[in-house]
Amino acid sequence: MSLVARLFLLPAVLVLSAASLVAASPERVALVIGMGAYETISPLANTRNDAQDIAETLEEIGFDVTLGIDLSLTELRSVMKDFSFRSETADLALIYFAGHGIEVQGENFLIPVDARPASNIDVQRQSVSLKDMLEVVERARVMRIVILDSCRDNPLGGSIDTAAVSQSTGQATDQATRGVGGLAPANPDRGTLVAFAAKDGQVALDGTRGNSPYARALMEKMAKPGLEISLMFRQVRDAVLEETQNLQEPYTYGSLTGKPFYLSGAPQGEPDISAAEPSTSWSKLRPDQESQLLALANLGDTRSMLGLAYIRLNPEDSRFDPVQAVSFLERAVERGSPEAQMELAKLYEQGIGVEVDEKRALELYEAAADQGFADAINDLGFLHYQGGLGLRPNPDKALELFERAADLRHPEAQFNYAALIDDGLIPDKGPKEAAAYLYAALRSGSQDVLNLLLERPTMFAEETRRELQLQLQAFNFYSGSIDGDIGPGTKRGIRAAYGLE
Repeated sequence: MSLVARLFLLPAVLVLSAASLVAASPERVALVIGMGAYETISPLANTRNDAQDIAETLEEIGFDVTLGIDLSLTELRSVMKDFSFRSETADLALIYFAGHGIEVQGENFLIPVDARPASNIDVQRQSVSLKDMLEVVERARVMRIVILDSCRDNPLGGSIDTAAVSQSTGQATDQATRGVGGLAPANPDRGTLVAFAAKDGQVALDGTRGNSPYARALMEKMAKPGLEISLMFRQVRDAVLEETQNLQEPYTYGSLTGKPFYLSGAPQGEPDISAAEPSTSWSKLRPDQESQLLALANLGDTRSMLGLAYIRLNPEDSRFDPVQAVSFLERAVERGSPEAQMELAKLYEQGIGVEVDEKRALELYEAAADQGFADAINDLGFLHYQGGLGLRPNPDKALELFERAADLRHPEAQFNYAALIDDGLIPDKGPKEAAAYLYAALRSGSQDVLNLLLERPTMFAEETRRELQLQLQAFNFYSGSIDGDIGPGTKRGIRAAYGLE
């Protein structure tokens, strides 16, 4: 089959019936951990209460929760490994950790109950890092959140050996000593939010009322229906500041996707519109929350600027105003938002709210791609393949861009690149690599990919289909013959890999 026919140049026509989508994997999963009964460092009174109460709250609002209390390092690593695999087919994966945390050389470590740290090197060897936690949730399909209610006091007192780290790494230790007062700032990937109970350099209070101030505020705010997630964390911050008389200020790092998200469901009386276009979803925001978005936008929050722009790009909304949408997007672009760059590129390409300007559109697509924004990279691949926005067709450049987008887990790009490999157009890659990209596209959650593999599997060569069966077998989704025949057994394995039972 020709390259053009197999690429996602148009939306896929095939759609699964509603009946075939029952028994899907949970859309929202959470790993909740409470560490209190420390064996060699100061125990914490409320962390187990916090974890149990947070877990109960999350279950009540629809999360599939895994709860771990007073885990050893081995137990913690095991539960993290299991949760990592489960989170691949969830829209949202959330981790909440209550316990001791400390910074070593600018990296955050979360301490299990059996740790016996006498030096920074011991901390590194006997704990899990924030980086480890982020890797656990990194493959969730839409959103990833790690919440650290940690560093409530200095668990190591003055005994930590900062010189040991200096000698082992050859680096200065001024940042390592700062860890006794609070966790270090985080720089998570796009689509990921890290929420700290206290900002850089502060301790988080354990509390005297059964829960920490942060856990109490979280439970109250996350259970409110119709409270958009970025506004939820802002309200948590305000509640903790008030309770602690400004001694503790929660802080968040990272950048969530441009779609609104409600931990406790959509606004009361409204249907679930989480899968709708962003302009439709944001238009359902209540007026009081739009006012809060405006306030956050004025403080420089680019996601709020995006939400306000999307509202004004909905022609069904009385606030429809493409010119004002462009203004919000331009402000977000000035602050470096790649999603705003991509959305503004579309407006310049189509002449919505601005005059058509293909040069400016291309510049914005390229700027978003330079920041690793997978949607922009994939679209640039099509522009280079077909020619557009002043570009001449350049298949070699297009293949390079498709590979970049695929390796960033863009599901359509993963499928496209598998098709290119299957057609023999990618040197040094064959059926095994094609099948690996197809499996990754299934796990990434593209229903178009699922439909095509179920309904038109022979678009791929028999050897690629055999390799896909081997991939499914390796992850215990398939136990039949490796024959390239996509029959009922293989289709069950494909559905299971996607997240359907």
